[in-house]
Amino acid sequence: MHTVYILRCADGSHYVGCTNSLQNRMLRHNRGEVHYTKSHLPLEVITTINFEGRYKAYAFEKYLKSGSGRAFMYKRLI
Repeated sequence: MHTVYILRCADGSHYVGCTNSLQNRMLRHNRGEVHYTKSHLPLEVITTINFEGRYKAYAFEKYLKSGSGRAFMYKRLI
C-alpha cells in the first residue's frame, strides 16, 4: 500500500509526497529531516489517498505536482 499525501505548512504552502509508511514519513518531516519542510514546520496532514500499486501512487504524485494537477488539487482535494 502506498499513500500520496498533502501537507499544509506553517506558512500556508503545500507539500505533496508519496510513501509506503505515512507514520514514518511524518516522523521524518517533523524531525526536520526533509529538505523542503524543515523550514516550514509545523505541518498538518490535509489529504491522504491510498493506492495498491506503487507506480500508480508515484504517477498521481507527479500529476499533482504538474500545473493541471495543482489546479485539480486546489479545487478538489484541499
